[in-house]
Amino acid sequence: MTATSRPIPVPDDRSSPFFAAASKGQLLIKRCRGCGRSLAPQRETCDACASEALEWAPASGKGTLYSYVFMHQVLHPAFREEVPYNVIVVELDEGPRITSNLVGTPDDQIRVGMRLEVVFEQLSDAVAVPKFRAV
Repeated sequence: MTATSRPIPVPDDRSSPFFAAASKGQLLIKRCRGCGRSLAPQRETCDACASEALEWAPASGKGTLYSYVFMHQVLHPAFREEVPYNVIVVELDEGPRITSNLVGTPDDQIRVGMRLEVVFEQLSDAVAVPKFRAV
């Protein structure tokens, strides 16, 4: 059996600032210029005031584990050897929630409410993705 390459995000005009910062070890989120609310990186409009005037802003990279599941289904052949793996929702200290993975913690020690900090997995020369580890 041959190994299948893991899919790598392809930055576009909207996401390239996020991936450029991640490759340098910095987590970016969106901030509304209208009301100042912090938003998840994928947002295109503010969920508080409906403004489309959003800007990229640095995040602390710190947060709390809000929720998690263990993925058992193989949705892509490249992840066949990794199942089961965790999928987490982190509530960043700035407010938005983002989905990622928890690294460096055995599955039986994962608990809602854990304090977390961002780390980055470099997938290619141009693309890194945020993961989290326990503090």
